[in-house]
Amino acid sequence: MKIAILSRNRNLYSTKRLIEAGEAKGHSVKVLDPLRCVMTLSSAEPQIHYRGSKIEGFGAVIPRIGASITFYGTAVLRQFEMMEVYPLNESVAISRSRDKLRSLQLLSRKGIGLPVTGFAHSPDDTEHMLEKCGGAPLILKLLEGTQGKGVVLAETRKAAESVVDAFRGLNANFLVQEFIEEAGGADVRCFVIGDKVVASMQRQAAEGEFRSNLHRGGSASSAKITSSERAAAVRAAKIMGLNVAGVDLIRSNHGPLVLEVNSSPGLEGIEAASGIDVAGKIIDFIEKNAREGRTKTRGKG
Repeated sequence: MKIAILSRNRNLYSTKRLIEAGEAKGHSVKVLDPLRCVMTLSSAEPQIHYRGSKIEGFGAVIPRIGASITFYGTAVLRQFEMMEVYPLNESVAISRSRDKLRSLQLLSRKGIGLPVTGFAHSPDDTEHMLEKCGGAPLILKLLEGTQGKGVVLAETRKAAESVVDAFRGLNANFLVQEFIEEAGGADVRCFVIGDKVVASMQRQAAEGEFRSNLHRGGSASSAKITSSERAAAVRAAKIMGLNVAGVDLIRSNHGPLVLEVNSSPGLEGIEAASGIDVAGKIIDFIEKNAREGRTKTRGKG
């Protein structure tokens, strides 16, 4: 099979591992920078050109689209869908998961456990919003933030109000969430492929830090998850419409709570911590499921 990987950098660990895994199983793998893809639309057929050549003959496409290029990257993926190339994750599902507020609303509607979350527009409603989220300490998150950027722990009510004022002064959209103290600065990343959690790891924040992201100095170790955590992770990915997802959970006194569903989860941390060939399992999933035109949206969403 001819497989395309949409990635801006073929030397990133995750991209390299997917190339290795695909080629090890006899597939032809080509990395395409989505920002260099030129799309043409006509009544005849949708086309993609890359560095002057027409893209054709691919059986599947693996999107590794960074948050900063979500708009153009999902447009390119949508074009592949219109060309009936099988997408590992569909464009609509990626767009849905990248909108933090929308994704939490969808998870909430389906009864997935979440930290109490607040969102308000008017400054006059700040006090009420903070109260509804349990009061200080509180977590404040920019909707556009990734890898722990734009996430602040406000330990007092005054600090929370100051951060809210600062975010509003920047015209930034943000969420307020309750702080789960009993988690102790740790969360669990469940790597979901299809209807299974194939690997999991616990991430622990560095000393003096509350964010457990590995990019912020957090450490990772293999994690044994419970049946309820496994079920929550699989359901969360399914609600987003993602075939492959990194579902971040936090352990609270009242069960697992979903923090985020990542549509382009990194492979380096999870493979190192779990010892599992996650890239190989992704290629296995594509082999079992990739069929021409086998996409729900076909570029319609």
